[in-house]
Formats: sequence, C-alpha cells, structure tokens
Amino acid sequence: MDPSELRYLEDEDTSTMKVIKGTTMGLIVGTIWGTIVASWHDVPRVEKHVALPGLIRTLRMMGNYGATFAAVGGVYIGVEQLLQNYRMKRDLFNGAIGGFVAGATILGYKGRSINTAIKAGATLAATSAFIDSGEQTTRIDNGKEYFPYTTKKRSTIES
Repeated sequence: MDPSELRYLEDEDTSTMKVIKGTTMGLIVGTIWGTIVASWHDVPRVEKHVALPGLIRTLRMMGNYGATFAAVGGVYIGVEQLLQNYRMKRDLFNGAIGGFVAGATILGYKGRSINTAIKAGATLAATSAFIDSGEQTTRIDNGKEYFPYTTKKRSTIES
C-alpha cells in the first residue's frame, strides 16, 4: 500500500463516526426533501375527526423520506468503510459496492421487487463510481502551504 493512501486511512474520524455522520446527514437531507415533496401535493380534505390533515401528512412524508435517506446513507457508508478496512485500499470499488448494497437493500425493499432492487443498486453504484473516479483531490500536494492572507511583513512606509 502506498504511503500516500495510508494518510486517508488514518483520519481522525473512526468508521463508526463516519457511519453516524452519513446517517445523520441522510436524515437531515431526507427530511428537507420530504418537506419539499409534501408541499407539491394537494392538501387533503378536512375530515370530521382528523385535526390538521395537511400537517399530519407533511410530517408523515418528512419522516418517511428522512428514514429512507438515513438508511441509505448509513448502509452506504457502513459497507464502504467495512470494505476499506478489510481491503486496506481506498478506491472507487468500495463506494460502488457500498452504493449497490445500499440501493439493492433499502430501495429494493421499498420497491418490493428484485428488478427494482437491481436497478436501484446499479444506479447508486454507477453514481458512486462516477463521483469517486475523480481521485477525490482538490489540489496537488506539492509541499507548499497556501494561506488566504499574506505572510509577508509590510514596512510601515508602504501603509
């Protein structure tokens, strides 16, 4: 294993913390998305013994989407971290397999068909592989430090 790859394995976040963060982020994004989807639907008619039917339906949709996104995020990150620690590699295959497992189990279960499970798993795997194929770097480590400010001292005459 390359020493450059070891620094990615030696994060300050443990695998458990990454799963918790992924699940929490999925819950937050799913809840927000559930709110948006609920606002697109018509408000149900007012029934005799149901108080605030629109609010109840909105909260139900928020919870449903939030739980689904949280489960997908948790399973995806969990499988990815499990494979990363098992294989001692950080590459696009970990994310692709994690995406397939998350899509096939969670979204396949909600769709209640094998065909849906395979399609959802393949879609999430392809999306993850496409995103991870960019080497996950934003700049090249050439040993220089870049500051958002200047470190050079100015003389009092210039100011």
